[in-house]
Amino acid sequence: MAKRDELIVGLDVGTTKICAVVAEPAGETIEVIGIGTHPSRGLRKGVVVDIEATVDSIRKAVDEAEMMAGCEISSVYAGIAGGHIQAHNEIGMIAIKDREVRPTDLKRVIEQAQAIAIPADREVIHVIPQEYELDGQDGIKHPVGMSGVRLIAKVHIVTAAVTSAQNVIKSANKADIVLEPLASAEATLAPDEKELGVALIDLGGGTTDVAVFGDGSIKHTAVLSLGGYHLTNDAAVGLRTPFEQAERIKRRFGCAAARYLPREELLTVPSVGGRAPREVSRKMLSEFLEPRVEEILSLVREELARTGHLDKIPSGIVVTGGTSALEGLPELAEEIFELPVRRGTPRGIGGLVDRVQGPEFSTAVGLALYGSKRAGRPRFRVYDGSTFRKVRTRMREWFYGEMR
Repeated sequence: MAKRDELIVGLDVGTTKICAVVAEPAGETIEVIGIGTHPSRGLRKGVVVDIEATVDSIRKAVDEAEMMAGCEISSVYAGIAGGHIQAHNEIGMIAIKDREVRPTDLKRVIEQAQAIAIPADREVIHVIPQEYELDGQDGIKHPVGMSGVRLIAKVHIVTAAVTSAQNVIKSANKADIVLEPLASAEATLAPDEKELGVALIDLGGGTTDVAVFGDGSIKHTAVLSLGGYHLTNDAAVGLRTPFEQAERIKRRFGCAAARYLPREELLTVPSVGGRAPREVSRKMLSEFLEPRVEEILSLVREELARTGHLDKIPSGIVVTGGTSALEGLPELAEEIFELPVRRGTPRGIGGLVDRVQGPEFSTAVGLALYGSKRAGRPRFRVYDGSTFRKVRTRMREWFYGEMR
């Protein structure tokens, strides 16, 4: 059993749900010992619309995870996504003083690569080395100890808006912020896929996140402001039913395309305004969902083609996130991308595996995996009432500042 200070917590703050996963390190992997989920009441399309509800949702998810794990949470890795995320590749170059690469040289060349102008309203959340080049020899992953006179680093830099809701949570709770598709990749992708070339598509509630890997490292990231929320809204409008009922019907009976339906069946759909429920076909529901699914996947394909990565992912596509659970979605994605597609779920973990097997848990489990590989974890005292008062205060300042 790990010590209390060794426990890792992944906190997925999503548009439709909050999920906290408590895990303890177990060599190269983790053992899940607690999980807590709660509907995300305070976010809409990735934007905070109710401060008190957002904090309350986080508290309830964390409390549930604590109760299951039998511990007090003090370490959090929180996911971040949204249309404000931007990423680009940079190159740094230095001269090696002693003709042998030392750890201090790696630090210097990475600092040189990230010495770029960043607007005041943005901050760097990730600087990820892709590969190194030493005296013209490229493709080097670990140059320490090698001889040379000139070292070049290729890095992937991710920036976020300072005023994002997730950054507010970070500044209040001293949590580490992790780009969500990077976390999801930790939980769903195999090393050989990353080496050969693969694209991860994380279909969340409010956003669709994309991460491309090749030669074992990250090559490209992007975030689209479309997700499962938009599918549910389309179903609610088309079926003329309340949003909550549309979400339930989508999860249970939804299909990405009517041609993938195994059989035809009728659904009982609640109406609005006290009207009597109606019966509609499952095919009709799919006809409302299919155009939006095609739009999202087509936009991802355009992004991959625009950046030159579409022909560099022979391993194909991995779809994950709650929306990827939609029946027929991998098959439709194969048609659009003309590549092999599989649904990604958390893999290579122990403990309460049966509780986190769905694709909707990929980000939270990935955040815990990400944290287990990094030292110096931050502290997040969930039983400290002043902490949550601080969260409310800062989120209120951010929210009303945006409204002015």
